[in-house]
This record gives sequence, C-alpha cells and structure tokens, in this order.
Amino acid sequence: MQIRENISLQPYNSFGIYAMAKYLATFKTVAELEEILGNPKFKIQNPKFILGGGSNILLTQDFDGLVLKNEIGGIEVVNEDAEHIYVKAGAGENWHNLVMYCVENGFAGMENLSLIPGNVGASPMQNIGAYGVEVKDIFHEAEAYHLKDKHTRKFTVNDCEFGYRESVFKHKYKGEFVIISVTYRLHKKHVFNTSYGAIQQELEKMGVTELSIKAISRAVINIRSSKLPDPRVIGNAGSFFKNPQVDKKLFEQLQSQHPNIPHFPFDSMHVKVPAGWLIEQCGWKGYRKGDAGCYSKQALVLVNYGNASGSEIYNLSEEILQSVKNKFGIELEREVNII
Repeated sequence: MQIRENISLQPYNSFGIYAMAKYLATFKTVAELEEILGNPKFKIQNPKFILGGGSNILLTQDFDGLVLKNEIGGIEVVNEDAEHIYVKAGAGENWHNLVMYCVENGFAGMENLSLIPGNVGASPMQNIGAYGVEVKDIFHEAEAYHLKDKHTRKFTVNDCEFGYRESVFKHKYKGEFVIISVTYRLHKKHVFNTSYGAIQQELEKMGVTELSIKAISRAVINIRSSKLPDPRVIGNAGSFFKNPQVDKKLFEQLQSQHPNIPHFPFDSMHVKVPAGWLIEQCGWKGYRKGDAGCYSKQALVLVNYGNASGSEIYNLSEEILQSVKNKFGIELEREVNII
C-alpha cells in the first residue's frame, strides 16, 4: 500500500494527459483498500475515483480527491466441468496478459479480445468487446467491494445488466464499487469466430491452414496493431466513440444517399453503423489542431500528439459529434469516460 499527495496522473492514463490528483493510493489486496479507506483524512475526502489501467479515461481537469489505483493481481483456474474452464483474475491484472494466458493454455473464448488495452477490472464495467465477441459472452461472476457499506458482493451476468459497452458499474452503481476480481467461463471445445471484420482475410494473409485460437489471436493482434496507435508512442484511449445503433427507417434513408455505407445487423429495429466511417465522411480523419487530433489510420481514435490538454481533446470530440449529427442525423456517444 502506498499513499502519495499532489501526484501527476500523466503516467497513469494512456492519453498521456497531464492532470494532478490531491491523493493517489495504490492497493494490492482488499485489506489494503480497507486500511486506506479507514485513514481519518479520507473519511471525509470526496470524491473518490477508481483507477485501473487508465486506458479508457480522458482527464479534463485536476482531481481534488482520492484516486484509488487497483493493483490486485493473480490468475488461477478455480473450477471446471465437462465443457468449461473457469478462470479467475485479479482486477489489477493486465487484460492482454490474461488473454495470452488463456490462449496459451487452450482456453477458448477470449482470443478475439486480444490486445485490448487496460486491466481486468474494466472488462465487466465497459463490457469490452471486439471482432464479434463481448465480455458478457464469457463472463461468469465478479467480486466487487462496496466503498460505503464496506462489504464484498458477487455479481452474476444478470446482475451486471450488460449492454453495448455498458453495465451497472458504469451508470447505476457508478463510483460505488471497486471490482476486486472477475471469473470467466471459457470453453474446452474450440468454437471459432472469424466472421467479423478482417479476421478471415488476415488469416489467409498469414497462410493459416489449420484454424486455432492462437491463430485467431495473432490475426486480431496484427489487425489492431496496423490500425491503432501504440499509446506508448501516441497518446490515445482506443475507440473514442461507440458504433451507433441506427433506427432502420433512418438507415434506409442514409443508404439511399450513401449506397456504400457499411453496416451490421443489430436487432429487429436497428442497424449498427461504424462510427469511424461516419467521422471519416465528415472529413475528420487525419485532422490535427495543435497536439489534439483524429488518427490518420482510424477516425474512431482521437490522439494526443504530445502536449494536448484533456479539454482540447474533449472539445475536438464535441466538434466531431456535432458534425456527424448535422450531416447524418446521428448522435454519437463517447465510449471513453470523461473525468
């Protein structure tokens, strides 16, 4: 456990945004978390902010409160049955490291989620997803500590109320719980999902003749590496906006005006349209103002080329939202959490 005062959060967010925290406390166990919360100076210290890998946040101001950095680690197989392996990971574990552990051990289900930045604790909070798979598809349960009531509660799939990049942790219980661990239900028998995006093309390019979860994981890593900037080189938080679910009637109108508009089925009433395509059609791809910009290879990603402030990135996102609404009548939503 470590508690520091007046600390820069720049090393702790993948955008590389400079912002100060009044207090930063790290914990590796629930006991350490309870010790921090029991400190007299924090009993009245509000607000509190839970920090994981810092890969899905945009800091727009200093934080005049307590930042709790979750470093609870550990990966273990906790159960199995005829068809499934149950893998439990501490919320502070790096997500990609967990995926690689499962892929190497032949536990199927996570391979399409390779190279997503961040930590395990964010996976149920955001219901992270990529290439046709979401965390809800492999989620078994999460353990979370209630900051006010000071007890640990288990959440099932139904308890989490998963939606598209949504869960109860993001809105209904925002700021109330610290996720301690997550257990995933993975498959012994491999069922491959290669229909989404360019996975099949990448597998062909790789010369893969025998499909495996290792091959799919490598294909996803290759695709993501070619399209998304490395945050260690260019500050970013991955996809900044959600792909909108467009009413079918509106989509038909758009398709008549833009016959080549890419789309994916969502439900009986809606069609999913790539936000990146909409943003690119509005001329933002490759745009740069100062050190804030829209990535040249993927318009869905906003970037910090060096010294952009969180407010500059946020203001750019506002301009993009407005232009997409004006051109297409679609209101984009941010996927990144604004602090």
